[in-house]
Amino acid sequence: MGKKVKKEAEPPPKDVFDPLTIESKKAATVVLMLNSPEEEILAKACEAIYRFALKGEENKATLLELGAVEPLTKLLTHEDKIVRRNATMIFGILASNNDVKKLLRELDVMNSVIAQLAPEEEVVIHEFASLCLANMSAEYTSKVQILEHGGLEPLVRLLASPDPDVKKNSVECIYNLTQDFQCRAALQELNAIPPILDLLKSEYPVIQLLALKTLGIITNDKEARTTLRDNQGVDHLIKILETKELNDLHIEALSVIANCLEDMDTLVLIQQTGGLKKLLSFAENSTIPDIQKNAAKAITKAAYDPENRKLFHEQEVEKCLVALLGSENDGTKIAASQAISAMCENTGSKEFFNNQGIPQLIVLLKSDSEEVREAASLALANLTTCHPANAKAVAEADGVDPLVNILSSRRDGAVANAATVLANVAMQEPLRAGLQSHGVTSALLGPLRSANTVVQSKAALTVAATACDVEARTELRNSGGLEPLVELLRSKNDEVRRHASWAVMVCANDELTAVELCKLGALDILEEVNLSASRKNKFSEAAYNKLLNNNLSLKYSLTGYLSSSNIISDGFYDYGRINPGTKLLPLKDLCLQEPSDQRAVLLVNSKSSDVSPPPSTEDKSSDVGYGRSISSSSSFRRASKEKTKKNSYHFSTGFGSPTEEKSEPPSGRNTALSKGTTKERGSRKGRGKKEEERVKEEEEVSTLPKLMGEGSPEKEWYPPFDPDFRVYVYEVTKSIFPITNIKEQIEVLASQFSGDSVIITAPHR
Repeated sequence: MGKKVKKEAEPPPKDVFDPLTIESKKAATVVLMLNSPEEEILAKACEAIYRFALKGEENKATLLELGAVEPLTKLLTHEDKIVRRNATMIFGILASNNDVKKLLRELDVMNSVIAQLAPEEEVVIHEFASLCLANMSAEYTSKVQILEHGGLEPLVRLLASPDPDVKKNSVECIYNLTQDFQCRAALQELNAIPPILDLLKSEYPVIQLLALKTLGIITNDKEARTTLRDNQGVDHLIKILETKELNDLHIEALSVIANCLEDMDTLVLIQQTGGLKKLLSFAENSTIPDIQKNAAKAITKAAYDPENRKLFHEQEVEKCLVALLGSENDGTKIAASQAISAMCENTGSKEFFNNQGIPQLIVLLKSDSEEVREAASLALANLTTCHPANAKAVAEADGVDPLVNILSSRRDGAVANAATVLANVAMQEPLRAGLQSHGVTSALLGPLRSANTVVQSKAALTVAATACDVEARTELRNSGGLEPLVELLRSKNDEVRRHASWAVMVCANDELTAVELCKLGALDILEEVNLSASRKNKFSEAAYNKLLNNNLSLKYSLTGYLSSSNIISDGFYDYGRINPGTKLLPLKDLCLQEPSDQRAVLLVNSKSSDVSPPPSTEDKSSDVGYGRSISSSSSFRRASKEKTKKNSYHFSTGFGSPTEEKSEPPSGRNTALSKGTTKERGSRKGRGKKEEERVKEEEEVSTLPKLMGEGSPEKEWYPPFDPDFRVYVYEVTKSIFPITNIKEQIEVLASQFSGDSVIITAPHR
């Protein structure tokens, strides 16, 4: 055999590029490789970029500046699995950068990322694709995109993945998505609660925590709570609370239980299994403030349901809440106070807090935290509403002073609550007297001027409750409190207007305050309010009538009549009819006017400036009038003596209209009947004598400035009085009061007009 000859290697084809190994130290160079058609180069370039991005946020920003994001998005759909995997890994890391997130939304790559969650893909791809979605889902726009591209369903499926990183990323993304109500509804349709509950058994605390946070949001919906109960979710939660080693999960577990307690069936289930007692004991004995706070919040949520309150009361939840009030943590104090507020709807709970709870809440009113003061004042407002015993307990526990101080708080809620408590205390007469010594009236001036309608309403209500006493009304008037109160009558808020009208009605119980209210325009405002069917209320109508009844001179001028319950007193005067909206001048101003051709103002006044006893009938002094003609009753008495026996006197249950039996004078006002006045019927025979009397009265007018000390501003002004009328009233009173029979009283009264024929109109019985 011949010797074998070794074949020489064939040279490579001339059109083939020889392999080249390149070692790059610049990220920009590697980014350029992302456009290569070679799969091996793409895979290695992606691997290098992934390691570079892992090193920190600055490297992520560098890759963004180098334009790496856009070519990488194309590699997400590459045919080669390794290239696709490496590109997905890069996006899982890059998506934590906010600028990268923004660019990814603009490039609309969400569909490509969600496609990587397909069941046939590798676990590594699932891990980084879900990580990318978890980072992206923190933005609202990305949430919408994930939902629109059907990303929720594969995420729920991946909750059962054997890889813990996939589980963690998936549940984190779902947690972010549940912030949107549409996602919560979609989760219910996908039956996501069972796989989320399974995550509570995970050995990784971060997965358990994310699962609890997700449940804490989705169980706000009733259907989700039912599903959780049907899948023994409550048992899982109670077990977590009972396990001390899981104390880092207790806060979130309590948040889920708080939602579940809103469901009556779930609450009953917890009670039947002994879970409710465990929960209350856990809340009371825990040393972690956030746990106590969340436990109190759980009670608050559940206590809004009447049946739940009843169950809580049976479990003596009040003791737990009182204990929480003593916590050193402000958040726990606030939550406990809010829970007490909710439990106040239960009568038994209100009575319990009378001895235990109210003293502690009053202590909280002095806290440095405004939030704590507001929560405590809310609890006291609910405790004292419709419960006199609790209102008394607040006063006895020295709660008035801190409540008055809160009226100057910057928090409107605290001010409204404090005003409510003070109003509830003032409803009781024995307690109301003590409020004035604490400066309640002056402290209400600020709330009355508040821009908050709730504060305005509560402040006006407190005025209505406290102004039942003369001292309170006087202080309110002197401190300038009537002006803001009158302004509240114009409010567009129905409750503010109603409470302000109530307060005005109470304040108008004394004449001085009623006159001041009228000066401030209360009568005009109420008249306007009562003309509107939508704005008027029973209190506005009552306030209007009350103001008129305490200013009978004005009422008579406005309406032309007085009712049987309107008893005129000294100082009543008839100016004549005035039109609605016209101001009635005070008597002093009318007296100081120059005489004119208008009809006289009729004044009824038997009270002199001194306090001497009534003179005898034989010592009658002459009348004094000045300024504009002021006709007192004695002048009419003298006139009546000159008239014939045919004259008639009319007595009725109220004043008649000024227009009766007399034509209207040129001034446009009508005259009025006064006690002791008569109307001449028949011929005008005594005209000359009347002229003499008129001249005599004008002379008396000229002497008035001398008698009253004109030009002496320091001298107090007194209206002119009628000594004859004073004697007459004294004599009539002395003769009528001993008589108990109404008919006999009328007969005796009529007999005082000796020699005159009398027509008597008695009230109908």
